[in-house]
Amino acid sequence: MDIRIFPPEEIIEAAIEMPLSKSVSNRALIINAMSDASVELTAAACDDSRVMEAALSGTASGADTADIEGAGTAMRFLTAYFASKPGTAVTLTGNGRMCQRPIGVLVDALRSLGADISYAGCEGYPPLRIAGRRLAGGSVCLNGEVSSQYVSALMLAAPAMDNGLEITIDGDAVSMPYVDLTASMMRDCGIEVARGGNKIRIEPGKYDASGLHGDGDWSAASYWYEIAALSAGWIDLKGLSEDSAQGDRAVGKLFERLCISTEWEDGVAHLSPMPDQAPRLSLDMTDTPDLVPTVAVTCCMLNIPFRLSGLQTLRIKETDRLEALRTELLKLSAVTEIERGDTLVWEGARCPVHELPSIDTYGDHRMAMAFAPAAVFIPGIEIKDAKVVTKSYPGFWKDMASAGFHIVDSEKYEQMKSELE
Repeated sequence: MDIRIFPPEEIIEAAIEMPLSKSVSNRALIINAMSDASVELTAAACDDSRVMEAALSGTASGADTADIEGAGTAMRFLTAYFASKPGTAVTLTGNGRMCQRPIGVLVDALRSLGADISYAGCEGYPPLRIAGRRLAGGSVCLNGEVSSQYVSALMLAAPAMDNGLEITIDGDAVSMPYVDLTASMMRDCGIEVARGGNKIRIEPGKYDASGLHGDGDWSAASYWYEIAALSAGWIDLKGLSEDSAQGDRAVGKLFERLCISTEWEDGVAHLSPMPDQAPRLSLDMTDTPDLVPTVAVTCCMLNIPFRLSGLQTLRIKETDRLEALRTELLKLSAVTEIERGDTLVWEGARCPVHELPSIDTYGDHRMAMAFAPAAVFIPGIEIKDAKVVTKSYPGFWKDMASAGFHIVDSEKYEQMKSELE
């Protein structure tokens, strides 16, 4: 379904309940599955956690294929989980885009630890045939520029390895807050995890799933920071943790430079406008790549030139998110450039726009949610394939409507226009 979005008629004053974090949820699902005494777990109500749950329950019931659709986290985490689970025999697959996303680095690392994994299609890519066995463990070295999900996948499986695991990260690591999140959750569940510099050591042990707890999604919160910045409105975000281990909690400090303050009261984050905003942003987004679409669209709408670096992992997301951003920002008149393959730059250059923008989302939930708030400045902006938000935030459109935005099915909108003409 394609939709058109129109802004609220009055200044926004809204209270929004944040969904559970899929990053926390998917780690919790693996920990719970590996625990001797699993607990009743409330997972995030999103596609990524749904397919993870289905894969875990299906294989536990004897299914020989697990289809995780477009969930990258599930593909990486389940590869390590199934490989380290004796008696498992499963083909792990996904949708067309997933089978184009590389996984060879993780497979090579697991094989070096004793895993039995083969490729059912192209070398280095899903689908994977996995025969689970008890792994010896030991040590592996990963290039720091690869997805942090490879590191987290190995970490989560490590307690089941005979000798535990030492992971050495070679070079500057990307998205390390996600690794720290994994380590924090593992420690909460009784596993000894030591991190010093570029080395991570996990001792063998048993998970105690009673240490698991839910956490509101800070990545989802970023779109409400964007809405607050573009509308100069007041928004209360419920369900977030001020001391969350999620790396995207950094959005609060970041948006202080984009004229939004955050004050906490009784567990609620109060977002409100401030008079000052940065004249320019130059940020290394290595640790928070999921915030890049939010920041880029916000800056283009507020006329703030930017230089966002450390974006190499955006190339292997649901789409080539870096190229997708460059293409779609052009529809908002912003002429951006990609430098060295990992940096997005906007110096304020604009081009003429002769029609109402129609934003292609490329099957990418973050593209849809990051461009939607531009409706504040561009009433009637169209978001194509709007259902993609179910990957992480199924209630996003409903929540936007509750904040006063008018969301109209594009086909019905065109029919209405025709009738009026």
